[in-house]
Order: sequence, then C-alpha cells, then structure tokens
Amino acid sequence: MLLAIDAGNTNVTLGLFREQELIAQWRLLTERERSGDEYEADMLDVFERAGIDRKEVKGIAVASVVPQLDQALKQVAASFFVEPLFVDHMTDTGLKLLYHPPSDLGVDRIVDGVAAMNKYGAPCIVVDFGTATTFNLIGGNKEFLGGAISPGLFTCAEALFQRAAKLPRVEFVRPRRVIGSSTVEAMQSGLYYGYLGLIDGMIEKMIGEMGPVFRIVATGGLAPLIAEASQYIDTIDETLTLDGLRIVYERVSI
Repeated sequence: MLLAIDAGNTNVTLGLFREQELIAQWRLLTERERSGDEYEADMLDVFERAGIDRKEVKGIAVASVVPQLDQALKQVAASFFVEPLFVDHMTDTGLKLLYHPPSDLGVDRIVDGVAAMNKYGAPCIVVDFGTATTFNLIGGNKEFLGGAISPGLFTCAEALFQRAAKLPRVEFVRPRRVIGSSTVEAMQSGLYYGYLGLIDGMIEKMIGEMGPVFRIVATGGLAPLIAEASQYIDTIDETLTLDGLRIVYERVSI
C-alpha cells in the first residue's frame, strides 16, 4: 500500500491507497512546532483505529508546502521503514513546468495539475480551495502554463473578523438571497457571493486568455459549496491532490 501525505498550511491530509483505490483518508491539524514523535503517534493511532497494520505500507509520497514539517515527516516515514518520495519541481511528474522560477511553484499545485491532466484530460483549469485559493492552468501539451493565487475564503473572513471590531463571526453558508436583511445575513452574502464572483470572474478571464478547456476542476474543502453555484466549475474532486501523489509515485517507481 501507498501512504500519500498532503502537508498544507491548515491540515495534513493522509490517504492510503491499495493499488489505485483510496481505501482510507484522515486529516490532522497542521502544527508547525510539533515533533516527529507527536505526528508519528497521531498517524499510528489512526492506523490502529482503522485496523490497518502499518507494515503493509510499502511506499510514502509527500507533497509539503510547509518546510517546517519536512523533518518531522521524514521521521514518520522512517518509523514505517520506508524511504519517502518528497515531490518537488525537480521530480519527473510528466508535467512540464512553464513557471519562473519553477522552484517557486507549490508542490500541491504541481500534483493537482498532474492528477487533473491524467484523470480528465487537458487543457484544463484546477481551482484548489485552501488557505490560499489557487488557479492552475494545464495546457494540452502536458504543460503547467501558470495561474493565479488569491487569499482563501476563510483567510479573508478571518481578516474581516479581526479588523472590524463590531462584526461577528458567522457560519459560512450559501444565503438564499444576495441582499441580507441583517448584519449576519449581509456578511454571509458578502463572503459567499463575493467570493463566488472572484472565482467565476477569474475563470472567465483565464478562458479568455487561454481558450476553451476540457474541464474546470475544483478541489479542497470548500469546493462542493462554491462549485454548486459556479457558472464554470463542472467537476468536483476532493481527493485530487492525493490522486496526484499516487500518480507521480507510480511514475517515478516504474
């Protein structure tokens, strides 16, 4: 089995594959100060709860955008007696990176592009809703053409709560109406429909520059809620990053 680890700024997502099937998935909170021993204990706990023997894991693939976690994740891999594959811009992913410099390109964006290209075809656009929202354009010749980076929705909301003393924290939901008749409803409308406008506006402008695409894929925690109202997003794939890690690992291991 392959253990795929997506270490993001908010969560560390674990995916366990048996061949090409994702058989288990877990999410841990990203805590930069935690030791390898602490992460190892958490991972062994979720394995035990799932009734899975860690000795069955024969490979580990990691996409990390948090350098402070890398040493801890290497220690975790050592506890599995496996040499991990840390994917980066130098890895042979099958995707040519037309990004300057390539080392600036987040590895999560790379593996998202690999997964979308292999699962849905190219050209395509991937929108990843995370701490930051990224727009990634994959060309028909298996090229990462570029994209855009915006603050994530929760990042925007947190900034609003912290800077506006009289505004409360609100639940993020899709309001029934754009015009809110209370402060809570007005904030929910501004957050949801304002962010939806950002997403669709960016996609529209990218298609205007790039031309038609096969698919527009959304991934990340907010993907289902935003995509249901989007004029452009046609596919939701919540395991896209994990699948990309599996695809890259299989390619490198051949």
